Amino acid sequence: MTSAPPPRPRLAVFVLVILACAAGIAGYARHVIRQSQTPPPVAIAIAMAASAPASAAPPPSAPAAASPAASAASIAPAAVVASAPAASAARASLLFRSTALGESYGRVTRAWLADPDGAREVTPLTCDRVYFAAGSGVCLTADRGALTVYRAQLFDAHFAPRKTIALAGPPSRARVSPDGRKAAFTVFISGQGYAATFTTRTSIVDAISGESIVDDLEAWPVTRDGAAFKAIDFNFWGVTFTRDGKRFYATLGTGGRTYLVQGDFASRQMRVVADDVECPSLSPDGRRIGFKRRDTSAPGGRFLWHVAVLDLASNQVRVLAGESRSVDDQVEWNGNDELLYAMPLDSQQSSTEQDVWAIAADGSSPARRLARFAFSPAVSR
Repeated sequence: MTSAPPPRPRLAVFVLVILACAAGIAGYARHVIRQSQTPPPVAIAIAMAASAPASAAPPPSAPAAASPAASAASIAPAAVVASAPAASAARASLLFRSTALGESYGRVTRAWLADPDGAREVTPLTCDRVYFAAGSGVCLTADRGALTVYRAQLFDAHFAPRKTIALAGPPSRARVSPDGRKAAFTVFISGQGYAATFTTRTSIVDAISGESIVDDLEAWPVTRDGAAFKAIDFNFWGVTFTRDGKRFYATLGTGGRTYLVQGDFASRQMRVVADDVECPSLSPDGRRIGFKRRDTSAPGGRFLWHVAVLDLASNQVRVLAGESRSVDDQVEWNGNDELLYAMPLDSQQSSTEQDVWAIAADGSSPARRLARFAFSPAVSR
């Protein structure tokens, strides 16, 4: 007995459904290909809720940042707008690591010094520590996972990577010479901070090629008062360069003390020039060192770091009374008259969210908040 053939209308419907699905898949594939061929923006500008509209660039005469008493929450990122024009790089700016929770967290960000809490550019780079000068930057990263990998990424004026260098431990300090030709970075080999037992490694590289200039500062000889100075517990950190890039200053730690050393690239030697100086930063005119000074008089066996300025000609130190909190940062000069540094937002001293503060280098005024949700500042003019 032969079976009846299947109804033709039902078969035709089935074929039409198959053809429609195939057409839909092909259309979606074309859409994905077109999307993948669209280049990503170089930077995204973030409009801050407390700022002027992002479509209007802040004028150079715009007022300074809001007073410290203002609520930090009031400038949480509110919207994403079009990327900023390429010509923006020529304006005086502040480059930093964003600590605003959300899309921009950890990203290298640029704001205008005329209005640090106004419209901001968020770059594609994500860093734990960043610095930039004369078209060259260094971005220290920690790729955390089952095995954390630490790297230093050198980048150019357009935030495009130049070279990636493997690091031996967690990033701590970073600097680029004023001429943009050298980059220095300090990492922890053991320990996680300067308030306890630790060991460091400080290296200096060519900021363009990434070639090593100094693999480890501990390999260079040091003199103190004209005599050789050496101990097994030497640690170096916090490099700052002279304007001509021929010399640098750094911290030497040994025997529970800190010293300011000056290094010379031609002779590949260092000499002690001052005591009790930590995380130095040389002023643009080369006359003063901004640094953090350790204060061991705090109750409970704790110690604090105070922002201080050393006059290199007279060797006189001024501790800036306008900041009473403990400042654990390598300060940045804004011109020759002001120092910048980062401070946590909350009373628990969490490093998650921080602000950049400013204080007059002559101690004539109290500290003020310059840029909210910002860390690791670098001034670019």
